[in-house]
Amino acid sequence: MTIPITGHTGFTGLLGTPVKHSISPLMHNESFRQLGLDLVYLCFEVGEEQLETAVAGLKAAGIAGFNLTMPCKNRMAQLCDELSPAASLIGAVNTVVHTDGKLIGHNTDGIGFWRSAEEAGFSVPDKTVTLMGMGGAATAIAVQAALDGVKELNIFARPTSRFWNRAVTLTDSLNQQTSSQVRLFEQQDTTALNHALDTSDLLVNGTSVGMAPHTDATILPDVSPLHPELTVADVIYNPRETLLLRQAKEAGCKTFNGMYMLLYQGAEAFRLWTGQEMPVEHIKQMYFK
Repeated sequence: MTIPITGHTGFTGLLGTPVKHSISPLMHNESFRQLGLDLVYLCFEVGEEQLETAVAGLKAAGIAGFNLTMPCKNRMAQLCDELSPAASLIGAVNTVVHTDGKLIGHNTDGIGFWRSAEEAGFSVPDKTVTLMGMGGAATAIAVQAALDGVKELNIFARPTSRFWNRAVTLTDSLNQQTSSQVRLFEQQDTTALNHALDTSDLLVNGTSVGMAPHTDATILPDVSPLHPELTVADVIYNPRETLLLRQAKEAGCKTFNGMYMLLYQGAEAFRLWTGQEMPVEHIKQMYFK
C-alpha cells in the first residue's frame, strides 16, 4: 500500500548534520505506510547555529514532531517549551512533539537502550549496573536506568574528559531525585571497577572504544572480573560483536550490542508523535538483519 502525499499529509523529520546516512527516514516512512498514517519523515541538514531559525520555521509550518541528532541535541533542550523528566536531567533532546503550539522535548535514547536490554532478557528494577563512560549515550542510559528503578549504578569515567563535571553534577542529581544509589568513579580505579563488576548484574560500555575501525580496542583490558552471572552490553553496533563482547562470551556472559537501541529509540519517538506502536518486528526484518 502506498499512501499518496496530499494537501492533508503531515510531516516529521530529523535535524542535525550530517543526516544523509540516517536510517530514520526508512524506519519511520515504512512504519507510516504499514499503519496507513498520512505522514512523511524527512531529513533536514541543520547545524547548531541554524537550529533556532530552522525550528521556528518548522513550527510555523505545522510539523507534527521531529528528531535531533548531533550537534543539535543540547541546544534543542534550551529551545523547548517543556522537557520530559529524562530530557531535563540529561540536558539534551532527541525527540520533539509539537502540540497546541508548544514544543515538548523528550530524550528516548535511554528508553531505546533499556528496551533492547529487556529484549535480551535483562530488566532494570532492583539490579546493579556498571556503566563505562559519560558521553551522550551513556548519560541517557544512566538517567533512564535511575528513572526506571535500578538499585545501584556505578559510573566509571575519565576525570580528564570534558564530560567529567557533567558526570559529577548528574550523579548528585540522580541521588537526590531518584531512589537509586549512584556512584561515580575514575575509570583508572581498577580496584573499584573490579569490585563493581563482582557485584553487578550488567556491564555497559557506553563509550566508542572498540568501534570500527579501531576494533582491536576494548574498554576492559583486564577480563578477569567477568563472570557468568554478568550480562555485558555494548552501545556499539559496528562491528556487531566488539572485542569486549567476544571477551564476555568467552567468560560465559550473556551479551547484546547497541543495534536495537537505535530501533527502539525511534519506536518511542514514533509512539510520542502518533499514539501508536511502531511495527518493530516488520522494521527489524527490513532494516536490522
